[in-house]
Amino acid sequence: MTPYRPEFSAALEMFARISDAMAAQNLSRPILVGGAAVEIYSLSNINTGDFDIVTGSQTCFEGILVEHGFVRPSGPGMATRGWIHPDLKLGFEVVSSTLLDGQAERERVRPIRIGDSGIIEVIATEDIIADRMGQYASGTARDMLDQARTLFALSEGLDLDYMERRIRYETAGDYGVEDLQP
Repeated sequence: MTPYRPEFSAALEMFARISDAMAAQNLSRPILVGGAAVEIYSLSNINTGDFDIVTGSQTCFEGILVEHGFVRPSGPGMATRGWIHPDLKLGFEVVSSTLLDGQAERERVRPIRIGDSGIIEVIATEDIIADRMGQYASGTARDMLDQARTLFALSEGLDLDYMERRIRYETAGDYGVEDLQP
């Protein structure tokens, strides 16, 4: 039984099939970042409304989305760059072509098998925590400190030296691992 809420599990399965389709075309698998990565690592203790994706092959990725039934919302009040599947309650959006502007170490990306659906790649826990701390430090997303602290508390085996460097970079030196303690 999956530890995730049903709609998130369904979206993960869809993302795994799309990731496998990209790999079948000899393209790098897209990387899940943002709130969906937080939901994975928090086992749905923190929920997301969309899947933020990093891929250097956006055109191909979006073509595969269409093949899997996704549509781009249009019309009044639909100012989104993302894609929606009529059966899922979560949108998918390409947010970048490079992982954290090239600052994250690609070899830390975590492959995760999603049942029989396929394999997805997810940003490293240390990098998503650093990303959340960076958003918190910017002053535009005060709730991100709680997300970072929750992920830190739930995670085991973190590379604290790497995470310290990443947090310091993302926060322009203002915060570090010690700020993850409540």
